[in-house]
Amino acid sequence: MPHTLHHVGLDVHAETIAVAVAEADGSVRELGIIPHRPEAVRKLLAKLGPVADLRVCYEAGPTGYPLYWQLTALGVHCDVIAPSLIPTKAGDRVKTDRKDAVRLARCYRAGDLTAVWVPDAATEAFRDLVRAREVSKQDQLRARHRVSKFLLRHGRQRPEGMRAWTLKHAQWLARLTFELPTLQVVYDEYRATLAVLADRIARLERAIQAALPTLAPAQQALIGALATLRGVQTVTAATVVSELGTLRRFATPRHLMAYAGIVPREHSSGSGIHRGAITKTGNAHLRRVLVEAAWAYRHRANPASSTLRVRQADQPAAIVAIATKAQHRLCPRYRRLLDRGKQPLAVATTIARELLGFIWAIGQTIEPPPAPVGVVMPM
Repeated sequence: MPHTLHHVGLDVHAETIAVAVAEADGSVRELGIIPHRPEAVRKLLAKLGPVADLRVCYEAGPTGYPLYWQLTALGVHCDVIAPSLIPTKAGDRVKTDRKDAVRLARCYRAGDLTAVWVPDAATEAFRDLVRAREVSKQDQLRARHRVSKFLLRHGRQRPEGMRAWTLKHAQWLARLTFELPTLQVVYDEYRATLAVLADRIARLERAIQAALPTLAPAQQALIGALATLRGVQTVTAATVVSELGTLRRFATPRHLMAYAGIVPREHSSGSGIHRGAITKTGNAHLRRVLVEAAWAYRHRANPASSTLRVRQADQPAAIVAIATKAQHRLCPRYRRLLDRGKQPLAVATTIARELLGFIWAIGQTIEPPPAPVGVVMPM
């Protein structure tokens, strides 16, 4: 006897969950609001019928993935939906939790929703660790700006030829004093904040290195392979893997570039084609580390670099060949774009987009292809 599928839309908040069900006959039922508690979710599933007949979805958001993990552990098919890709009506000006649940259920039944990739608990924990370092780096940048602007307001400029935030610069900062005690207090506090942030970043980077052996073997192999690329050190490679999970889920490099929000936006109609700046609609964490890595290609290609040789040791020849090809293409391209009058940031963004193509190629080489349906891969 064929199953009758029930498409369930959940509007999830910290304390409550609004529930709606779209039936196969076209009707949509509101089931009210339940507490956001595991026992309440289990009671709801018992009322809805056999778990094999259920298809559940909810929006990705601040509540994370514990609800997804609970539902999948109970045998329920669940999808976490990208909020920005949910169809909306331009004239709809009424928004409630119940209406959101109904809209999710109806669109889910119609197949109009886009599911996001959901990591397992271990990968999510590692991603939180990597993002904690990223947040600390952003705090460090703000703290550095405070120090530099404070010195600028009081006429203290670093000696000519001295680069900012180098060892010599730090020694020069340590020698600075102010006659007014109030200014000295402010300056000392700013520098103390810098020291605290530097220690925090160092601790987090050590924690990332210590966590690498605890990852799945496939993830460890992918991180090591990505680190063969110029500008992609271990922490950057770990960030890429924690944000993407597996590169096999992207059919083409263009799909990966669009996911990172690093492709040009377009508004074309008829014979008119209009492209603009990058979309910035994808993964912002991934986009930031890629642009940061792209600056390394402003120098001439040097595949024999001692730093790269260390990272490329024990890696397959095919992976090293891709990394070498990336240097020979991206380094000259960087200079050509710069010579054409492009702004440095725009050039770095272009290089980052092409770097993603080489990252995709490494993923296709290092990761095993998905198992055919009905075939069990060996453990």
